[in-house]
Amino acid sequence: MTPSEIAKLPYRPNVGVMLLNAAGDVFVGQRKDRFKDAWQMPQGGIDDGEDPRTAALRELEEETGVVPELVEIIAESDGWLPYELPHDVVPKFWGGKYRGQEQKWYLMRFTGSDDQVNIDTEHPEFSAWCWQPVDQLVDKIVPFKREVYARVVAEFQGYL
Repeated sequence: MTPSEIAKLPYRPNVGVMLLNAAGDVFVGQRKDRFKDAWQMPQGGIDDGEDPRTAALRELEEETGVVPELVEIIAESDGWLPYELPHDVVPKFWGGKYRGQEQKWYLMRFTGSDDQVNIDTEHPEFSAWCWQPVDQLVDKIVPFKREVYARVVAEFQGYL
């Protein structure tokens, strides 16, 4: 696909979750795909007819095993934060229908214990996970998402 063809594509509606533990550190998982050297917070697409809040709780459980009863929603982003995929992967992700994703982010506090986190889910997306200090978060993220992550940290800064 050419850059001009990619620029005409829409963004895929998506949600992201910044999950904090009691110490104020953020859950990150090591990606299993071609960007496996990078980490990310839980995120995923919004199903047809699904509201973003419900999608965020569903994605969190699908990717981490953390059930809604173990989180408290603290805040949500004011708007939608877009990011572009690298051009070489656009044709390979989602059938080449999207140029990237537009995300609604949720800040949640984890009220459970680490043994209640389980990334060995039905469709695992992470090979490892850890709690990351917020000030080290952006540097560990896949490069094409760093700007969005910096914006998420800035937007939720008053709660961190």
